[in-house]
Order: sequence, then structure tokens, then C-alpha cells
Amino acid sequence: MPSMIEPSAPATDPSSTDQADPAPLAAFDGPTADVWTALGGPADLLRRVSFHGPQGGLPSGLPLRRLARATVAACSLAAAELAARRGAGPVPAVRVDEGAVAASFTSERHLTIDGRSPVGFAPLSGFWRTLDGWVRTHANYPHHRARLLDVLGLPSDTGPERLAETLAGLRAEDVQERAYAAGALAVAVAPVSPARHPLVEHLPVAASSLAPAPVRPLGAAPVDRPAAGVRVLDLTRVISGPVATRTLALLGADVLRIDSPRLPESDDAHADTGFGKRSTRLDLAEPADRAVFEDLLATADVVVNAYRPGSLDAHGLAPEALFARRPDLILSQIDAWGWNGPWAGRRGFDSLVQAGVGIAAHEAGPDGRPGALPAQALDHGTGYLAAAGILRALADRAAGRPGGRHLRHSFAGTASWLLHGIAPEQPSASYGRPYDPQPWLTVTDSAYGKLRHALPPIGYEGAPRNWSRPPARWGKDEAVWLG
Repeated sequence: MPSMIEPSAPATDPSSTDQADPAPLAAFDGPTADVWTALGGPADLLRRVSFHGPQGGLPSGLPLRRLARATVAACSLAAAELAARRGAGPVPAVRVDEGAVAASFTSERHLTIDGRSPVGFAPLSGFWRTLDGWVRTHANYPHHRARLLDVLGLPSDTGPERLAETLAGLRAEDVQERAYAAGALAVAVAPVSPARHPLVEHLPVAASSLAPAPVRPLGAAPVDRPAAGVRVLDLTRVISGPVATRTLALLGADVLRIDSPRLPESDDAHADTGFGKRSTRLDLAEPADRAVFEDLLATADVVVNAYRPGSLDAHGLAPEALFARRPDLILSQIDAWGWNGPWAGRRGFDSLVQAGVGIAAHEAGPDGRPGALPAQALDHGTGYLAAAGILRALADRAAGRPGGRHLRHSFAGTASWLLHGIAPEQPSASYGRPYDPQPWLTVTDSAYGKLRHALPPIGYEGAPRNWSRPPARWGKDEAVWLG
């Protein structure tokens, strides 16, 4: 497997209907141009992107609105490019609705199931004062809660008050390191700093490398299903990876999520991110299940892996092992802290990265208590970036360009872009108007009940308006491809 390379400068798209020289990137929305360039997209396609709709849906002291709409714009443009490649027509215009973007970035908060709102963060997940500052914990899953209490010497029935008392007598970094050693999740809240945090200093918003492989051409596909016929193995959990794969499913891909029967999953979380996909459970330590997985992998086009780096290597799923078996594969990896920094091997979630790199301190309230972005924006933004990278790789394949692709994204890289790579907001007159998400919500019947959910934000001429199927019960589908 070749080493990681910086993305090349975008090429001119031969399918463009405008044969004039591309305008300078500065003429376009800056964040969209930046991420499209990082993904290797043709520069002249940027002139097809426009925005409309309310601007006040993601209020923040950081340029979150610009990040959110840029990730969706890049994903929409990549889908439009693929549609043109597989339809032999011009690239459709992209028009991103900022109201739809804001609703989608908070999709888990808009979800209701038969009128019931899902539970958010668990009682032991949150910010806690320590002797010298603050720490953020994540204890939503039972095994993470048990590890946190065990490392702190607390009984299993500990409530928030007892946890607060214990943490108040400890140093934040000591809690962080003890938790890390025990496989628990706690991160000291970093202060606001004009300099890049060491954890994000060298992380790009996207990185890719090429594996030598023959051309695997793609046939024709309809404009509303540009990923039709593409098989995606979905090895992801929680939000970012599932957002990427539900987007691929929206665009016609056959997405099969695979989970271990040993790990619990929240039905509420799957009800939000399982749209358009199927879901099964395989134990890769069992020979029979492993054989089923290898059969699926043998004809997959894409693998999306959002597990902690190295955690699946023992099952033959390290990048080098995958490309040795399938050099033409598109492999997309998402992780919390990056792939080459000091915390590359650590567990992490969006909320913990926000705490660890200075976002939580930046969003602090008047009393100094750390805050959070108005969305799990590192999750959602990284998910749309991952989907965009996969769609661009498929467009290269449809254009007859050989080679497998290794694509990498991280919450820390997305956070670095938000903190240091996007110019501050310059709100328009509509920015302060009240935001009502209702126009971008709908109701769908499902195996879980009647779901109120956010509509997908992908916006190009001919794009699908909703998923073709609601989420099925987690882990209940057959481990087979549809066609």
C-alpha cells in the first residue's frame, strides 16, 4: 500500500458545459472550494454551486454554518459529478438549502418515534468540574459507563452527584489518562488558543492515497441514483459513519451495515441513521460468520470503517490487508483523533474532540462552564465529507481512471478546519431570523413505528428527495447483497 499523499490540484472536468477557463477559486464560496480541492474535485464544477434558505439554524461563535453547508455542498457536487459520469450528460446544477442543512446536522434531535423523543446523552455523560478545570465524559454505552466507574473506584449504581463529588477532587488530565488506560472515555477540556492545538496541528480535512489496480468501469445510472449498483460494506456506528452510508444509500448504493453481536446498539440511534440501508450481525471471530463476511467483501466496491484505528486489524481489516486482497477497493476510514498524531489510537466521540481541541471552551457560557456546538457537527460534517470522497472516487472509476482509493477523515481534522481554516461569519440580514425546521421534516412509517425525521440535504437538479426505504430493525437483515 502506498504512503499517504496530499490531494492533487483539481482538474478541469471534461463533461462541463462551460468550456471557458475556470474562475479563480476565490470567486466561489471559500470553505466549499477548500474542501472540494482537498477531495481532488474539478475546479470548474464549483461554479455550479449556489446556496439559499435561512441562515440561522446553527448559531455559534465559530463559523459552523459555513462548515456545514460546505460539507453538504461538496457531497452534493460529488453526487452531481457522478450522475453526469454515469449518465453521459452535463453536470447538474447544485443548489444547497441551508435550512435543510441545519435540520440534517441536528437530525438525531428532531427524530421522534411514535411521538417519543429519543434519550440524548446519558446522566454520566457531560462536563464535570475538577480541581484544576473541567473534564468531559462519555458514558452512553453500558460498557463505557462501567469502565468509567471502575477506574474511579465507584459502585455501579453511582449517580451524577456522586460522580461530580469524585471528579471535583481530581486533576482533569489525571482523569483523562486513567480513563484512557482503562478503555473508558474522558477528556480534559482544553482552553481557547489562537494557536493550533498539538492534537490537530498537522491534520488535513481529507487525505487520500492510490493503490495500483485495473480499471473497474461503472455502467449507466439514473440521475437520482448515481450510486446504483455500488456495494458498500458499512462498518460504522453512532453518527459520522452512518451519516456517510445513509447518504450513499440515498443515492442508490446497496449498503449493508455489519455489527458484532457482542456490541450493543441503540435502536433510537439506528432509527435516525438506518434510512435506506440494511443491517446484519456477524461475529468475525467465528469461522462461519467470517466466511460470510469474506464472500461479501469479495464483491464489495466500498468499505467504510469508522472503528478506532487498529481495532479491526486482527480480523484482517487493516488497510494493507484489505488492499492485498482487493487492490481495486475504495476504503474510507473515519476516526476521532487523526491517523498520525499523538492520540491516533485513542477512542473518541464528537463531544470529546470538541472538549479536547478547544471548541468546548470557545462555546463556554458567561459562567465559564464549557459548552458545545449546536449540533454534533464534527460527526455530521465528517460524515458528509466521507460520502463526498467516496462519490468522487466512484466518479474517477466511472471516468475509467484505474486504482483503488484509501480515503481518510477525522473529527480532529474537521475541528481544525472549523477553528483555523474558515473565515469568521459575516452574517446577512436574514441571519438573525428565527429558524423553524418544520419545512425540512417529514413522517415515515417504519419497523420502529412512525418516525418524524429530517429530510436529506443533498441538493442538485434531479436529486432524490427522500430515502427509498425506512430503517429496518437493527441487525435483522440477511447478510447478502441485493443483486
